[in-house]
Amino acid sequence: MVLLFAGGAAWWEARNWVPSRDEYPVQGAWIDAGDLPVNFHMLKQAGADFVYLTDGSGGSQRDPGFAESFAAAREQKLQVGAVHVYDPCSSADGQAANFVTTVPRDSHLLPPAIALDIDDKACRAPPDAAALDSELTTFLNQIERHTGKPAMLLLSRAFEKRYHLAVRIDRNLWLEGDFLSPSYAGRPWVMWTASDSLRTAAANHPLRWVVVRP
Repeated sequence: MVLLFAGGAAWWEARNWVPSRDEYPVQGAWIDAGDLPVNFHMLKQAGADFVYLTDGSGGSQRDPGFAESFAAAREQKLQVGAVHVYDPCSSADGQAANFVTTVPRDSHLLPPAIALDIDDKACRAPPDAAALDSELTTFLNQIERHTGKPAMLLLSRAFEKRYHLAVRIDRNLWLEGDFLSPSYAGRPWVMWTASDSLRTAAANHPLRWVVVRP
């Protein structure tokens, strides 16, 4: 019974844990289509200062709820940014067109973020490092002209292990790692997805909780 109780307590803690506000005063969430519907009023009540919304993936997939979520988050006075899920097997021009079509040109937007991960099913012939750098740089140049701000690289551990991108492209880093501050990029991060399983009253499913390094 003691072990069962301890396991239940740990499970509850994992579902409700967020980093200390004393250490990370600015916190928020990353929301995509799979997370909707989200009550942005309740998200703010849960402690979110900002929200990042996924605009889409690759060159053709757009989040149909982006505009509605954008307006709802703004109505609650949340700062808003956009995440584009980058497809290494798709052209940079097509992906940039997808981004600028979906994400408004708004000086109050947070810096855009580019989610970089390995999906062997979607990208069966991933590019080598040189080809990736060339296309990704083209993509970055186009979306940064649109937003007027440098983008962040949202690097998964697997992507960084394969490409070592953090040392080659000079952009702020957004890293991932449940409960433990990540160090896999070899240099300091600016944002950290501290939990991908936070339960709040804002949604009927777990949300990704993100903090900003002070």
